[in-house]
Amino acid sequence: MSPRAWADDIRFANDGILARVVRATDSSPPAAHRAAIPALYGAGVVQGFAMVSFAACGAVLKDRLGLSDAQYGTIFLPQVALAVVGALAGGSLAQRVGLRRLLVLGFVASALSQAALAGAEWAGGSAFAFVTAGTALMGLGAGLNGAPLNAAPQLLFPARSDAAVVGMHAAMGLGLAVGPLVVTAAQAAGNWTLFPISLLLACFAVAATATGIRLPEPVPAPSGAGGAGPHPIGSAAFWTFAAIAVLYAFAEACFANWAILYLHEDKRLPLATAAGALSTFWVTLSAGRVLATLATLRLPAEALWLSLPVIMITAFLLLPRADTAPLAFGLFALAGLGCSAFFPLTVGLASRRFPFQVAWVSAALFAALAAGIGAASFLLGVLRAFLPLARMYRLGAAVPAVVLALALVATRRSLARSQR
Repeated sequence: MSPRAWADDIRFANDGILARVVRATDSSPPAAHRAAIPALYGAGVVQGFAMVSFAACGAVLKDRLGLSDAQYGTIFLPQVALAVVGALAGGSLAQRVGLRRLLVLGFVASALSQAALAGAEWAGGSAFAFVTAGTALMGLGAGLNGAPLNAAPQLLFPARSDAAVVGMHAAMGLGLAVGPLVVTAAQAAGNWTLFPISLLLACFAVAATATGIRLPEPVPAPSGAGGAGPHPIGSAAFWTFAAIAVLYAFAEACFANWAILYLHEDKRLPLATAAGALSTFWVTLSAGRVLATLATLRLPAEALWLSLPVIMITAFLLLPRADTAPLAFGLFALAGLGCSAFFPLTVGLASRRFPFQVAWVSAALFAALAAGIGAASFLLGVLRAFLPLARMYRLGAAVPAVVLALALVATRRSLARSQR
C-alpha cells in the first residue's frame, strides 16, 4: 500500500463522516431496540461459555478421551477455518439478511457444537472426529456471531460505541470466566457432559429468543461517488488493525488455551488449581472490560488501548515463575488484565475509520482474531515437542511488543493532535 493511499485513509478518517452518523442517530436506542439490549448482552454471556468450552474441557479431552498433544492442538484448526469463513460470510450477509438472523444462525451452530462435544464421550474410537466436528461448528457459530455481537452494540449506542462494544466483551468474559469452573464442578459430580448438554440448551434458548427481538441495522452508505470513503479491504489502515488482531490473538491463545495443561503438567499443580487460574484469567479479563467500559466514557480510548500490551509483555516474562498456586493465580490475573479490553477497543477504533462498514469491519477483525488463536494453539502443540511451555511463554513477550509498535503506528495521528 502506497504512502498516498495511507494518507487518503487518514483524510477519510478525519472528514467528519462518523460525526454525521452519530448526529443522525439518537444516542438513546428507540423503545423497540431497547427491549433487545438484555437479550443481546445475555447472548454475549452464552457466547463466552461456547468459546471457552473446548479449552475448559482440555484435561478431559486428553485424559479421558485420549487425545495427544498434537491432536489437542489440531482440533483448533477447523475452528479457525470455519470461524474465518463464518465471520467473512456474516460480514457480507449482514446487509442482506440482517443482524438478527445471523445471530440465530450463529447460536444454532454453537448448539450443534456442544452436541458433538457431549457425543464424544460415547464415540469410542471416533472421539477425535467428534471433537474436531465440534470445534468446527463452534468456530462457525462464533464467526457468524462476530458481526451481530460486535456491530449491534455500536449501532445501539453510536455516541458511546467504544463503551458499548467493550461492554459486550465484558459479557462474553463472564461466560469465559465461569465456564472452566462449571466444567470442574461437572467433573466432580461424576458427569462432565452436564456442561456441554446444558450449554446446548442455552444456545438453543438464545436462538429462540433472538427470533423475537429487533436489532438496529447498519447505516447505509450515502449515495454519490466517494460518499462512503474507501472500502476497508483496500485500506492500509484496516490491514494494520487486522495484523494487530492476529498478533493479539497469539498472545490470548498462549495465555488461555494452554493454561490448564501448562500448570497441571509442566508445573505439577493440582487440576483444580490450574482450572482456577484459567478462571482467574477470564474473571480479570471480564472485570478489566467492565472498568474499561467506564474509563472510555471519560478517557481517550487510544490511551487505554496502548497501555494494555505493556501489561501483556510483563505477564509473559513472569509466567515461567508460576510454580505455586498464588503465583499462578496472580500472574494469570495480570495476563487477563492485559488482554481485557484490547480486542474490543481494536474493533471500536477500527470501526471509527469505516463508519458505513461497521458490520464488515467487526466481522473481519473477528476472523483475524479467530485465525490468530487457532494458529497459535496449533503451533504451540507442535512446538511443545521441542520447547517447554515456560520457555515459549518467555519468548512470547515479543508478540505484544510488536502489537504495541503497530498500535502506535495506527494511532500516531491521534497522538499528534493531542500533543498540539
